[in-house]
Amino acid sequence: DDQIERERASQHLPGGCCALAAIYLMGKFYVANAGDSRAIIIRNGEIIPMSREFTPETERQRLQFLALLRPELLGKEFTHLEFPRRIQPKELGKKMLYRDQNMNGWAYKKIEEDDLKFPLIFGEGKKARMMATIGVTRGLGDHDLKVFSSNIHIKPFLSCFPEVRVYDLTQYEHCPDDVLVLGTDGLWDVTNDKEVAGVVMEVLTSYEPNDPCR
Repeated sequence: DDQIERERASQHLPGGCCALAAIYLMGKFYVANAGDSRAIIIRNGEIIPMSREFTPETERQRLQFLALLRPELLGKEFTHLEFPRRIQPKELGKKMLYRDQNMNGWAYKKIEEDDLKFPLIFGEGKKARMMATIGVTRGLGDHDLKVFSSNIHIKPFLSCFPEVRVYDLTQYEHCPDDVLVLGTDGLWDVTNDKEVAGVVMEVLTSYEPNDPCR
């Protein structure tokens, strides 16, 4: 990520991307994920998740905590608090459900002027966005990404550090049809783990283990 930052001007490297990598080393799979890609192992028909997606929803508490520590990153345009919906000026003084960085559930608070700002995290599921701009919170690049029509940088909230999961192949018995599947959101947005596993198993079982077409 630091190299991308150094070379983004000379090498014309705008934008950013997610990263998902798998390494086999000494009988173990190491799967590293930074973004909303996904990896699963299919073992004897069982689906074993090897990653989790990093989105404004899944990283809500990390993002809110950073915004609480460094409110200047919000540019006086956003609030780090989460609300079920946008707050209207006529609701000042009334009570509304909210969620802060140290809360798993919701509680009520009295609406104040600062709560009228746009929430740092807004939306649900695939529509969740951070600063109304980006739907993924880990990856590489995006050093110049800003909130639309503003000078508020988004990069300080993004992390390039992956989550690494380890799978020890020596702990289990495997068959020739056991596989590791890596996919981006282009796959997982239109299907799910079970459907992917079904397609993979159907294709693999239609060939002999030593068939080069596998």
